[in-house]
Amino acid sequence: MKRYRNGEIWDFETAEESGGREVILGLDGGTTSTVCICMPVISMSDSLPDPLPVLARAAAGCSNHNSVGEDAARETIEKVMADALLKSGSNRSAVRAVCLAVSGVNHPTDQQRILNWLRDIFPGNVRLYVHNDALAALASGTMGKLHGCVLIAGTGTIAYGFTEDGRDARAAGAGPILGDWGSGYGIAAQALTAVIRAYDGRGPDTMLTSNILSTLELSSPDELIGWTYVDPSWARIAALVPVVVSCAEAGDEVANKILQDSVEELALSVKAVVQRLSLSGEDGKHSFPLVMVGGVLEANRRWDIGREVVKCILRDYPGAVPIRPKVEPAVGAALLAWNSFMNAR
Repeated sequence: MKRYRNGEIWDFETAEESGGREVILGLDGGTTSTVCICMPVISMSDSLPDPLPVLARAAAGCSNHNSVGEDAARETIEKVMADALLKSGSNRSAVRAVCLAVSGVNHPTDQQRILNWLRDIFPGNVRLYVHNDALAALASGTMGKLHGCVLIAGTGTIAYGFTEDGRDARAAGAGPILGDWGSGYGIAAQALTAVIRAYDGRGPDTMLTSNILSTLELSSPDELIGWTYVDPSWARIAALVPVVVSCAEAGDEVANKILQDSVEELALSVKAVVQRLSLSGEDGKHSFPLVMVGGVLEANRRWDIGREVVKCILRDYPGAVPIRPKVEPAVGAALLAWNSFMNAR
């Protein structure tokens, strides 16, 4: 069996080849966490069982190479795949297909680079697929079908759409420096900026100042500078989103404006994709799945960002059918691998 540079990760494997059950790996890798699930190969003639038979699940940290660097991202991905196989009682010889859906995969060169080192890990007969994590999120809502639009809004954000004839389009997803202001990082970064502006007189007073300082156990806005730049990782900054939402719910005008602007940015991403792919038809009323994924969109607060985004989209595209997935994106990635593998047999 081939080994990548982290050969010790696979020390649990014995010299014997795994017999019997064939398995598929699906991986969803984001800026905050990476999840890999192992599921058995299901016969194409069968309808998908409910619930889906997940043999094992493993989780790790960030695998976005733009955030942590390529070496760290690779190590995280390899470790989480090995953990999933170990927990399922399988090894690489049982794997028939692998789908990695990873944030930061934005160009064919990104896909090829990952495929190259995946081929050093798995036997030559394993079918390997690499996509942006948005595809796994979409598939988690459509149960493996690539049709419709997905909006991801967690630490980062992206809107991605597919038509039934294979065309695709995306909007946003270029990272916070390049304008992903509807993301968790974008929301929190604007809040931190608002605190500094209020402190030095460039902006209005805001409840964000006291609440953020209290959350971070800081005594003065001056200390925010050191706190921010000592570790400006996206997930660390984005963790302040609940503070922004709490301030907005309490009536803070600055926090409310940040959230409302974020709603409009997120809705604009979806509208751009829908328009480019004509997902809603010529009259703008045809139905299409709109899969909503990510912590920023979770409906657990009075100031419900996800609900406001849907309302904004439905004003222009009443045929959008919002879907909150019943399975996690890693399962969506496994379903993509399963579909591709079975269709290629």
